[in-house]
Amino acid sequence: MPLRSLAFALSGLLALSACGDDATGSTTSVPPLTTTAVPPTTQPPTSTTPPPAGFGAVGVGDPYFPDLGNGGFDVEHYLIETTVDPATGEITDGATTITATATMDLAGFYLDFRSLEILGLTVDGAAVAYEAAGPNLRVTPGAPIAAGEGFAVEVRYRGTPGQTMLPGLGLAAGWIITAEEVYVVGEPDGSHTWFPGSDHPSDKATFTIVTTVPEPFVVASNGTLVDRTTAGGMTTFVWEMTAPMATYLATIVVAELELVDRPDLRDIDIRDYLPADLAADDPRPLQSTAEWIEFLESWFGPYPFGSYGHVVVSGFGAALETQTMTVMDRGHVIDIIVVHEIAHQWFGNSVSVATWPDIWLNEGFATFAEFLWIEHEFGRETMEAEIAERHGAMSRRTHRPIADPGVDQLFGLAVYLRGGLTLHALRIEVGDDLMRQILLTYVERYTDGNASTADFIAVAEEVAGRDLSELFDAWLYQTDLPPLP
Repeated sequence: MPLRSLAFALSGLLALSACGDDATGSTTSVPPLTTTAVPPTTQPPTSTTPPPAGFGAVGVGDPYFPDLGNGGFDVEHYLIETTVDPATGEITDGATTITATATMDLAGFYLDFRSLEILGLTVDGAAVAYEAAGPNLRVTPGAPIAAGEGFAVEVRYRGTPGQTMLPGLGLAAGWIITAEEVYVVGEPDGSHTWFPGSDHPSDKATFTIVTTVPEPFVVASNGTLVDRTTAGGMTTFVWEMTAPMATYLATIVVAELELVDRPDLRDIDIRDYLPADLAADDPRPLQSTAEWIEFLESWFGPYPFGSYGHVVVSGFGAALETQTMTVMDRGHVIDIIVVHEIAHQWFGNSVSVATWPDIWLNEGFATFAEFLWIEHEFGRETMEAEIAERHGAMSRRTHRPIADPGVDQLFGLAVYLRGGLTLHALRIEVGDDLMRQILLTYVERYTDGNASTADFIAVAEEVAGRDLSELFDAWLYQTDLPPLP
C-alpha cells in the first residue's frame, strides 16, 4: 500500500520515544503547520546551593536537566524490588540496591529520587544520614568512600510514585495508573519517581527488576524473565537486563497479559505481552518483528540485545522504546511505528545520547529507519515521495536548530522529521555503500555507550574521508531548512 498520506506517515513519528507533536501533544492528527516564530526555550530549575565539600556534584550538568545524574560515582547495577498493588498503583514495599564505584574521594553524594516515603537507607549495610534536597537525596556515609572503591546503597521505600511531564507536550511520564494496568514510561526524567539512582543517560548500568503482584496479574519488563514464582496468591517476576541501559528505558508493566512467544531469530528471543483480545487477534505488525529486525541489521549491524518484543497497554496514546520491551498503546500497533521502535534499540538504547540536546540522534535515526523500510517495502519512488511530503511539512515551519532544540521542543516534530531528513541528505551525499559503513562504524564504536552529535559527525567524516561540515551545519545548526538534495 502506498504511504503518500502525511497524516499516516507522521503517525510513526508520533510514537513517542516520547513521541509527540510540536504544540498540542496530540497523537491522532497532524498538528497545524502554521508556526511562524521560533518557539521559546524553557529550562528546568537549577540547584543554587552548591554541594558540601567532598560531595559529588548535584547532577551531571546536562543543558536541559542540570540536576539529574550524579557526580562522584558511576553506577554499575540496579536491583529494584517492588511489591505493587494494581488496584491502587501503590508500591507497598520497595527497595533499590545500587552498586557503584566512586570516581572521587566521596564525603557524600546525591541520588535522584522523589515523591515516595523513605523507610531506610544504608551504605554497605550500615544506616547513614540522608535528607531531601529538591528532587534529590543527599547521602552522608559514616566514613568517606575512596576514589576507585566500590560501594552499595540500599534505599527502602513505599508509596504511590508521582509523575513528571513530557516537556512541551503536557503528557505525563513516569508511573502511570489506569483502570487496566500500572506501567512506566520514563523518558526523559520520570525514572527517579519510582526508583532512586542516577537518572541521566550518561550513567548506564545493568538491571535486575523484581516485581511481586497478586494473581492473575503479569509483569513485563526489560531483558529476560529469569524466574517466576507464586506463593500465597502473589507472583514474583524476576527480569534481568544484562546489557547497559539508561534509567529512562527501565520499565515495568503490571496487567492481565498473555505471553505470545514467537520463533526466535537466531539467538534473539522474540516475544510479546498482549491483552487477551489482542493476543487472539495477533496483529500482523507484531508478527513481522523478526523480519524487520533482519532488514534493519543490513544497515545498522547485528541487533544489539538478546531479546525483543512489545507490551501493549491502554490509555498511553504513544509508544516508547523501553529497552528490549517496547511499551505500546494498542492504537499504535502499526507497521511504521513498530519499525521506528525497533530502530531505537540501536539508536537511543545501545548507543545512547551523551546529553539530551543530542536527542535527534535517537529520533532522527529512527525516522531514517522508516525511510529505509518504506523503500524496502514499497520501492524507491514511494520513499522519495514520502520524503518530499515530509520536507514540505517542515518547510512551512520555523523551528530551532535540531542540534539544540530546547527542552520545550525535545520531542517536537523537527527533531524527528528534520533529523531523518539530515540522514537522508547524508545518504545522497556519500552514497549507499559509504552510508552503510558510516552507520555500522558508529554503532560498533559506541555500542553500550553514549555518543554526541560531534561524535557522529566525526565518524561520518572519517568514513567518508572528507569534510562534511557544510552539510551538517545546514541541516543541524541552522534555522532555515535546506532544500532536498
